[in-house]
Amino acid sequence: MESAEVLLIGGRSGAGKSSVGYEVSALLRAASVGHALIEGDVLDHIHPAPPGDPDRSGITGRNLAALWANYAELGCRRLIYTNTAAVLDGEQRLFEGALGQDVRMHHVLLTASDETAAARLRERERGSELERQLRRSAQMARRLDEHAAPGTVRVATDGRSVTQVAREVIAATGW
Repeated sequence: MESAEVLLIGGRSGAGKSSVGYEVSALLRAASVGHALIEGDVLDHIHPAPPGDPDRSGITGRNLAALWANYAELGCRRLIYTNTAAVLDGEQRLFEGALGQDVRMHHVLLTASDETAAARLRERERGSELERQLRRSAQMARRLDEHAAPGTVRVATDGRSVTQVAREVIAATGW
């Protein structure tokens, strides 16, 4: 069986991960390239955290493995995965555990200026989370820049269309 390939799209809140992930999927679909898309943020959205799993990595891995098993059973070999921290050095363990040891990883870090990220977050956040998201976005931008996995491709999103960014992301995979 052919090994799996994963496109990890990471970036600060407001960088455009979800929009770009969906556009990458649309462009691949138009080119008849098989794939699945998983929004990593939904895999650990549980409160309170499960006992013994304070950072929710255990439930994330279990949910990822369950979804991937279903996709793989249907013959899927490519996964687009969006999540803020997906490109951090050391995250490969999660994917090896869920998809197998032979997984090939493509790390793409979407970047956005503080101003761009804040404007996007102000458009998106309608509830009580805006201030928290703004603070976390700035903190994660620094962390991602310093601790992205070796070989991570950085793609700027400021002033660019989602389609332009998605095309550059796909080019980084060779798909």
